[in-house]
Amino acid sequence: MHPRSLRPLAVTAAVAAATTGLLVVAVGLGWLGPDVGRGDDFCEAARGGWVKQPANTLSNLGFVVAGLAVAWQAGRVAPGGVRPAGLATAYACLVVVLGPASAAMHATQSAAGGQLDLLSMYLVASFAAAYALMRLTGGGTRLFGRVFVGFVAGCELVGLWPHEVPLVRYAGNVAFAALLITAVVVEVVLWRRARAAGRPRTDLRWGAAALASILVAFAIWNVTKADWCDPHSLLQGHAAWHLLDAVAAYFLFRLWASEG
Repeated sequence: MHPRSLRPLAVTAAVAAATTGLLVVAVGLGWLGPDVGRGDDFCEAARGGWVKQPANTLSNLGFVVAGLAVAWQAGRVAPGGVRPAGLATAYACLVVVLGPASAAMHATQSAAGGQLDLLSMYLVASFAAAYALMRLTGGGTRLFGRVFVGFVAGCELVGLWPHEVPLVRYAGNVAFAALLITAVVVEVVLWRRARAAGRPRTDLRWGAAALASILVAFAIWNVTKADWCDPHSLLQGHAAWHLLDAVAAYFLFRLWASEG
């Protein structure tokens, strides 16, 4: 049994409390700007009061729970796994931040909230692709940092494309999907290379579970935008998208941690 450090959990819990609290204040004081209908194409009808889309907003708590679960797992000090160890805590904090960032859009339907929602998607996909490439090339955290920042910046640039894209609607979603596909391909390459060399490798069952969660979430995201849509119900397909994405984020960490 390996010892467990509570530092990752403490840091992640502090980030969760700070970002969630900041969101509550921002929504209450109107810091994110007026309702411009951002996110109203995700079925749920806007209500009066502070929170416009309650189901799509509160379902983002799944990311907070997933981030805390990642931090709890990151506290187990064991050889191998996610390295350097600081990246595990960074990922846990990033997953936590996905919740308030996405909730900002659904709570306010503001333009600023929409930008935060897209940025959160870019951050997690860029982390997954950058971490995979760092391990593939044998680089360190400096390489990871440069690739990560470059990917996020690239997503922001692609997201400026103003025209609608078939199936995924926004160009930023195309960049998000491309980075996830990159991460999947590189993880498979890493697994095959480690097997050929007789080195410890990741447990691809965690990766398959993460990928399956994303694909099911994407299917629900598509069919419930219009076809299976009850705008006034608290059972929203987009809320399920959030919850399944949170599960996928946790499974992705377990894939990385299994390498040891």
